[in-house]
Amino acid sequence: MKILLSTFFLLAFIPSSKAVTTKMFKVLDTCARYRLREIDSREAIDKLKLESKSSSEIDLKNIVSNYCSVFTPNENIKF
Repeated sequence: MKILLSTFFLLAFIPSSKAVTTKMFKVLDTCARYRLREIDSREAIDKLKLESKSSSEIDLKNIVSNYCSVFTPNENIKF
C-alpha cells in the first residue's frame, strides 16, 4: 500500500517539475538572445510576458536588463 501511495505522489509531481524546467529554459533562452542582440527589447518583453508602461527604448532596456539579471549566475555579465 505504501508503494502504491508513494508511486502516485511521485507521478503526480513529475509533470509540474517538467513544466517549470521548460519555462525556465524559455526565460534563459530569451535573455541569452537579447544579450546577443538577436532580438530587441520590445520582442524580449513580449516573449517574457512583462508589462511596460512606457514605450521609451531606454525604459524597455532597463526592464529587460533587470529581469534577466536575476537569472544570470555570473555577476560580471551586464545586459
